[in-house]
Amino acid sequence: MSVFIAEVIGSAILLLLGNGVVANAILKNTKANDVKANTGWMMINWGWGIAVFVAVFVVAPYSGAHLNPAVTLGLAMTGKFAWSKVGMYILAQLIGAMLGSFLVYLHYYDHYKVTKDYDAKLATFCTAPAIRNYPMNLVQEIIGTFILVFGVLYIVGGEGLGSVNALPVALLVFGIGMSLGGNTGYAINPTRDFGPRLVHALLPIAGGKRNSDWSYSWVPILGPFVGAALAAVLFNLLVT
Repeated sequence: MSVFIAEVIGSAILLLLGNGVVANAILKNTKANDVKANTGWMMINWGWGIAVFVAVFVVAPYSGAHLNPAVTLGLAMTGKFAWSKVGMYILAQLIGAMLGSFLVYLHYYDHYKVTKDYDAKLATFCTAPAIRNYPMNLVQEIIGTFILVFGVLYIVGGEGLGSVNALPVALLVFGIGMSLGGNTGYAINPTRDFGPRLVHALLPIAGGKRNSDWSYSWVPILGPFVGAALAAVLFNLLVT
């Protein structure tokens, strides 16, 4: 399997399972929502943690399972990954994120159709802040991504993750969600947010939709890149 295809597949798995748990939790008449089995934030965080575990475990032997431009940037800035490969990885991650998000929509099509809460529908694609304060939302995404990338830099071997790293990274993401994710929904990954947001904008969502909230979209792009860069700078200072 080529590294490009591996990053596409891994990113698609990540978004299928990650946004899938959000859809299961909040769309109308799903088993989790309709029978009051929904455990809310805990359910969503576990779902994202497992999404990371599966995606990393499957594609790590082929591409190092970056699955996130912030991780790719952090690895490149610390000399663990070639700059010449960065663009290719990010393109693959974007394509995979869009594919995974489309599969969530296909899987839950009937539930999108009966859900009249357009904000809830958007939430199954991309993030939005609990309190909209752009400067603070940016800081929150920077902090969350800093912890992610700083942790990954100590876990990773070679140019990326191995399958043995799937559980530590999944627990790291779960911990970030539980501790730091309640204000922005912890995108901590530019393509995880931008790709599905673009899919939401392009699709004629069953049952109707709102706008794709592009006014906020720059926060989960810029914040993760800044957080990753800061993590790489500190890592370089500590290990040299």
